[in-house]
Amino acid sequence: MSLIRQSLPALLREADRVLSTRQHSAALPAVLWAGLDEPPAAFAERIRSLRQRRTRIMAAVPHGYPVEGAQAVEFAPKMFTLLHPDRRSRYRCASGGRGSGKSHGLATALLLRMIERKMRVLCAREIMNSLRESVHHLLTDKIDELGLTPFFDVTDRTITCTATDSEVIFAGLFANINSLKSLEAIALCWIEEGESVSARSLEILTPTIRAPGSEVWISMNPDAANAPAQDYASGERADTIHEHVTFADNPWFPEPLEVERLHLQRVDDDAYRHVWLGECRTQSDAIVFRGKFRVEEFEAAEGWDGPYHGLDFGFAVDPTAAVRCWISGRTLYIEREAYGVGVDIDATPALLAQLGEDVHRFTIRADSARPETISYLQRHGFPAVVGVEKWKGSVEDGIAFIRAFEAVVIHPRCEHTIDEFRNYRFKVDRLTGDIRPEPVDAFNHTIDALRYSLAPLIHAPETGLLDYYEQEARALRGQAVSTV
Repeated sequence: MSLIRQSLPALLREADRVLSTRQHSAALPAVLWAGLDEPPAAFAERIRSLRQRRTRIMAAVPHGYPVEGAQAVEFAPKMFTLLHPDRRSRYRCASGGRGSGKSHGLATALLLRMIERKMRVLCAREIMNSLRESVHHLLTDKIDELGLTPFFDVTDRTITCTATDSEVIFAGLFANINSLKSLEAIALCWIEEGESVSARSLEILTPTIRAPGSEVWISMNPDAANAPAQDYASGERADTIHEHVTFADNPWFPEPLEVERLHLQRVDDDAYRHVWLGECRTQSDAIVFRGKFRVEEFEAAEGWDGPYHGLDFGFAVDPTAAVRCWISGRTLYIEREAYGVGVDIDATPALLAQLGEDVHRFTIRADSARPETISYLQRHGFPAVVGVEKWKGSVEDGIAFIRAFEAVVIHPRCEHTIDEFRNYRFKVDRLTGDIRPEPVDAFNHTIDALRYSLAPLIHAPETGLLDYYEQEARALRGQAVSTV
């Protein structure tokens, strides 16, 4: 009798737990993913059919997909594609920059999986001194945001779905990698900040995730091109699906971050590409215009010299490119660009019109190697198109002239020009690594057009900006001597 009295409280607690679990299971939402190419009408029919058996349905859909009769759980389109359960893969990798919504998408998908079935999840990063350095807080917020609080038990160490007995544990790899080898039944591992995970950690951890059908998710802001986790973002592994996402792919990109993004875009292009575009750090002395340009909106002001126009003709897959630029003091402003691949000669006038409605009124300096195209344009609304003289070293002289400006400001709408300024490089000796003085013949179409537009200033004696600077320097030296 005493034994019964002692065990009765425990039996009651167990009965209460079982009853609570059954009640939760009955009320637990059903998760339904829209098909990758499923028409909304077909998905709506699946929702209606499921509602006959379940009172609450969570519909996982890409942003903007219509949902009726269910709770819409929206994903950014690229993250929806990456995380869709119909796409089977051992590894899923989301790379990209700040504000891309990678972590939010992964956290949401993780919670949906936890309420679908029992599973054990490991959230890991290379260094984790406390849960503040993990996605614990993000998962907790997502539980509340999705209305799943009644089904989860959150402690300072774990997160558990009481309805399915799914659990999330958190660990730092550097300090715990050997102890993690003994973990059993991990169905899903989410590696945060994958760019900083060591090769040793990956070598030990990935074989540990060995439950049938287990997956490894990696989120990363790429840093060094040779980082071990970069293999998963390269697109070369057959066992990996990968999406690269940026702020532009995030439908919920917040306004305060837009202010920060635009600021960094203006002041530090290398940092901008890494932080916001999710590119590996590529600072290199071989980049021709490194540190010489910034991206910024502007309007041409009275008193500026210009506009100057240049045109580089395309051939086959090479693009036709044209630019409009101005000079104010020691700053070169690139206001507009026109750019197209496979542009036929009769379509070139329409392309040039992208430089401005008044472009036909101005001289346009073009590659002299295409006299027949110049003649055609002169007869079709652009009488002031002229061929540009080329001379030995004209490319190098043009580069030196552009670099002599204190700054080059490129309007954000000139996307191809920005891309070329970021990627135009000098050749590097294959054996010694020395930077050679001649540029690589790539990423140079708008830059060639820019050189053509400024050709008279580059080459004509006593009229170029470099000559002006030299004259000004001589005058200043003369003033200094006269005061001695």
